[in-house]
Amino acid sequence: MNEQPNGVDSDNAFDAEALEAGRKLFAGPCDFVAGAAKIDSLPAPSLTEVAFAGRSNVGKSSLINALTGRKTLARTSSTPGRTQQVNFFDLGHQLMLVDLPGYGYARAGKGAVQSWGQLIDLYLKGRAKLRRVLVLIDTRRGIGPADRDVMTGLDNTAVSYQIVLTKADKAGKGADAADAVAARITEEIKTRSAAHPDVVQTSAHTGTGIAELRAALAILALPGQLS
Repeated sequence: MNEQPNGVDSDNAFDAEALEAGRKLFAGPCDFVAGAAKIDSLPAPSLTEVAFAGRSNVGKSSLINALTGRKTLARTSSTPGRTQQVNFFDLGHQLMLVDLPGYGYARAGKGAVQSWGQLIDLYLKGRAKLRRVLVLIDTRRGIGPADRDVMTGLDNTAVSYQIVLTKADKAGKGADAADAVAARITEEIKTRSAAHPDVVQTSAHTGTGIAELRAALAILALPGQLS
């Protein structure tokens, strides 16, 4: 039987105390620290880090803005490949949010794609304070080959990651459309060694799953908690 972190019951639902802790953490200050386009430009690790990864235009910036309750903390754009560096945000001196460049955008140019890929790879493999990678998946598209490549790399390097579905409000017709996508992905990741078993559904537009994801990240910010 798996032990549960504080604030999580056996059904993986967060209690009121955990939800409030998440709300308080993300209601506090969140400041841009640095942007790094090269590995030697990364800031020295100081806080527990949670990284946001995903295909270009998956909604990483929109999700970070929704979590922090800010409209322009992370720059959003309809143009894939806009984020070209690793951006660090200090959340209340308790947690570092790390926005990684989007992957899978071939039109960015071969040189740029290789550069981003190497930067992401080196960051993920060598970051001692990295606690979890949130791998964002567009609910409308599901997991693609580029996502599986990233997941396999994380499995091979034993870096804990969790699938977060974005744009759940656009999953399709029927109230259970997003649930069906989440169920398929949950089944697929069962055999992946570094994958967290819980798939989180979110929508930056409607607020679905935002409180729960805040609670999960607040738990990770606490010393000694299970990942």
